[in-house]
Amino acid sequence: MDFNQEFITTIHDFDADVSYLEERLNTLSETIPMALLIPSLYEELQRPALTTIKEHLKSCNYIRFVNVCLYAETKEQYNHAVEFFSELPQQVNVIWTNGPRVKELISKLAEKKLDLSSYAGKGWAVWLGLGLSSQHADVIALHDADIITFDRSLVAKLFYPVMEPEFGIAYNKAYYTRLGAETRAMNGRAVRLFVAPLLSTLEDVLGRNAYLHYLRSFRYPLAGEFALTSVLAVNLRIPCDWGLEVGLLAEVYRNAAPKRISQVDLGFFDHKHKEVGAAPTEGLQKMCTEILSSILRTLTETESVVFSEGHQTAVQVKFRRVAQDLIRQYFVDATCNGIPYDRHQEEITVERFEKVIPIAFKKYLNEPVASRIPDWTRALAVMPNLREMLQVAVERDMADAKAAKV
Repeated sequence: MDFNQEFITTIHDFDADVSYLEERLNTLSETIPMALLIPSLYEELQRPALTTIKEHLKSCNYIRFVNVCLYAETKEQYNHAVEFFSELPQQVNVIWTNGPRVKELISKLAEKKLDLSSYAGKGWAVWLGLGLSSQHADVIALHDADIITFDRSLVAKLFYPVMEPEFGIAYNKAYYTRLGAETRAMNGRAVRLFVAPLLSTLEDVLGRNAYLHYLRSFRYPLAGEFALTSVLAVNLRIPCDWGLEVGLLAEVYRNAAPKRISQVDLGFFDHKHKEVGAAPTEGLQKMCTEILSSILRTLTETESVVFSEGHQTAVQVKFRRVAQDLIRQYFVDATCNGIPYDRHQEEITVERFEKVIPIAFKKYLNEPVASRIPDWTRALAVMPNLREMLQVAVERDMADAKAAKV
């Protein structure tokens, strides 16, 4: 059995009945309000995963607020989303992240010399959601809308470590076993075949490094599911590129002591997958480019590491060998568990990932400043009532949607 602890606190799944967590959360929620944040494209409403999530959330009585950060192309799509989530017993806020009222609010910030109008995507949705959630909740959890294997224990495991006052945890990140729900094949290629060998390679090339040691402590650094205190949430600069998850870990590193960080095992996990991509500008290759450039920037920012052309060559050469060794290990692990494993395809994927390394180094050199949205403390310094104005905008959007239905 795995009792191994990392540099950060690791909460294992020992196959216990988590109903006692829900009972404790029900008690704690009487004095500590919780908000669940779900970033979502409108398209997710057409898929079965989000319907399953909604059904499970109906019995999560300890959650006071469900804040959905929705990207919708039309008002009709937004209206449909409001109706879709209206079945939930919690107080629901559907934030139309690209809607006219939110855009108008952001334009008022721009008039005060804080221009956020260029930000978009999941990072923008997370920023808006954290801001709104921090207004009325002390603890916030986030998970995506495409989790095929979702059940209500997931949110209990995310919330509880941060909710329990005795623990002193400020940030809790998920980790899990990425096996296909139908094929049982090993998924999580970006972590297995890029991030894992990359971090090992960087540590070999640079020597022991505090930030790399921190990153390597996370068993699934690209997991998009986490919980945190609202105090921490308003102090994070949210990355606005495909390096969102690893960029957020960098922000947590800057703002929280390691003893206040944990990770929790959510068991078997599956959601929709990105393609590797035919070119470095597509799919997982683009994601890996953003991830590496983010790590390079953070190493310079936090550890004063200055990279040269020699570092790029060393990382690229070493990466291939470390990744190939891992593939042999994955093959043994998969075979012993009766899991299908295509070694040739894994090698091809590694070869594609290797090609993004010089691109990421070039991106780091040409764009040394990361694309991160200023934290909410800065936004509130510019416009102290910004969260209240956002809440009013959401309430008006939802009122219009409900009126349209009538």
